[in-house]
Parts: sequence; structure tokens; C-alpha cells
Amino acid sequence: MDDQGTRHSAAERQRIIDELTATAEQQGGVVSRAQAYAAGLTRGELRAQLRARRWQRVWSRSICLHTGPLATRGAQWAAVFESGDRAMLDGESSLIASGLEHYRSDAWRVSVPRGVKPLRGAGLDVRRTRRWSAEDRVATGVPRTRVPVAAVRAAMWARSDKQAALLLTLPVQQGLTTAADVGRALLAVRRDRRRELMHAVVTDLLGGVRSLGELDVARQCRRRGLPEPDRQVVRRGRDGRYYLDVCWDDFHLVVEVDGIHHTWASSVVPDALRQNEIALGRSNVLRLPLLGLRVAADDFFAQVERGLRAGGWGRAA
Repeated sequence: MDDQGTRHSAAERQRIIDELTATAEQQGGVVSRAQAYAAGLTRGELRAQLRARRWQRVWSRSICLHTGPLATRGAQWAAVFESGDRAMLDGESSLIASGLEHYRSDAWRVSVPRGVKPLRGAGLDVRRTRRWSAEDRVATGVPRTRVPVAAVRAAMWARSDKQAALLLTLPVQQGLTTAADVGRALLAVRRDRRRELMHAVVTDLLGGVRSLGELDVARQCRRRGLPEPDRQVVRRGRDGRYYLDVCWDDFHLVVEVDGIHHTWASSVVPDALRQNEIALGRSNVLRLPLLGLRVAADDFFAQVERGLRAGGWGRAA
């Protein structure tokens, strides 16, 4: 019997809807049209749910089984459904789906292999890539690339070098992957305009850099012929252990790298107490805001050099 002639009883139709609802609960409230039809729902029954405004369309190949705001996880599944069986979230979209925090993207980036026709939709960025490989796909959850691979590709596709460095650093910083795994994924990149930059960033990450600011300080020191700092050194204060961003123990110099988190109210008092403890330990403390690294690096590193010289460092003849 064709689709138009199929008639389910109310009980059978409810059973099908219950089955789809259980599937949707695992997919952010969304099912694909193919899943709906495979469960036994007819096209006419699907149209009836949409006309009655019980459900809503998501792009062209997915259905959300409610009419409220679409959940982030639902949008991720719908983006993959829109792009076919071999599609997977990639780059920064894959990182977000894997748990990356404090980062947002304007569109869901989906990779498909060559030969697949990319579809278009608002908030959807589907692209063919020669780098597509089934081995890069995560085994569970929304189809997406593994975190190390996603981090490397996100850096390759970033709008700027700064964003590229951030997308390599954040997944390591947030514990989603390791610098070693990112480095192994990077070995697969033979040609890319940011290959040298990415190698430099991962090399710094392997050296123990824990934030973008510290990474930049280490690179700037090498470029200017200054000694390599001891990074993330542990000190013990009256209230327990604390970390120093960048320091040169031999020369009694500490550089505190101020990211935006240093402006939060919850950080002001602990930061002040930590700086006072360092000063009482007879080390000089310089503050280096991330913005300073971008717009006045020469001025700040001239101060770092003066601090090192004051602590006894001298350039080799």
C-alpha cells in the first residue's frame, strides 16, 4: 500500500510517535525525516503534525518534536542530518559539541566527502573536504570529528592567527584533549598556510603552557633573545598553593599575564593577595595584559628585559 493509502489506528500512530519521541530525547528533541519514515510514520501524518503546529521543521531534512526553542544539541544533530549519512560536525562546531566552553560559533560547520553536494541553510556551513575520513569520527553521540582533529582543522579554518592559536589552546586548557594528541593530529597536515604557526603553538603547549597569554610570552622571549621563563611555577602561600603565570626564579622576576578573567570581581582579591605574597618574597612583579601583547609588545618586553637585568641577567657577548 502506498503512503497516501496507509492509515494507522490512533493507538498505532501513538506508538510510532512514542518511539520517535524516545529517539528525539537522545538527539536534542530532533529526528530526521528518514528516521520518522523508518519508524512507520507516513508523509501525510508528518504533514498533519506540522500543520497542527505540534512539531516544527528544522532546515529541510529534520523535524523537532516540539515548537519551543531548538536546543543546541538538536541543532547539531539537524546539521548532520541535513548533510547526509557521511556528514560530521567539524572544526570549531565539533569542539563545541564535544564540550568546549566559553566559545561560540556563528554557524554549524559540517564536513562531507568529495562528491556530496553541499546544502545551504541559515546557520549551516556544509563543505566538501579532501581531509574527510571515517577514522576521524567519534563513535558515540552526534557525529563529529575527534577533538584533536577538530582542533587542528578549526585552527586551519580560523579567521585570524589569534583565533587559530586560541582554538588549539582551549581544548587542551579545558581538558578535552592533550597537547600530544593535537600534535599527532597536526602531523597529518602536509600543507597549510598556518602550518608553521600551528607547530609553534603545539610545541609551546607540549612545554606546559596553560593559557594563551603565557604562550605568547614564551614566543616573544625566544624572538627577542631573552631567557626562557619557568612557567606555571607552584608557590605556597598562607592559604595554600597558587601558580605563577611566568617567572624567572634565578632573576627574581615574575610576570602576571592578565586575561579578561582578571577583571572579574571574584578574581580581584585573590590576585592582589597573590601579588603581595610574591612581593614579600622579594621578587619583582610585572603585570602584562593580553591587550598589551597585541598593541604594545615592544614597550612591555623592554620592561621585562629591564627586570631581568635588574635581577642579574646579562646578554652573552
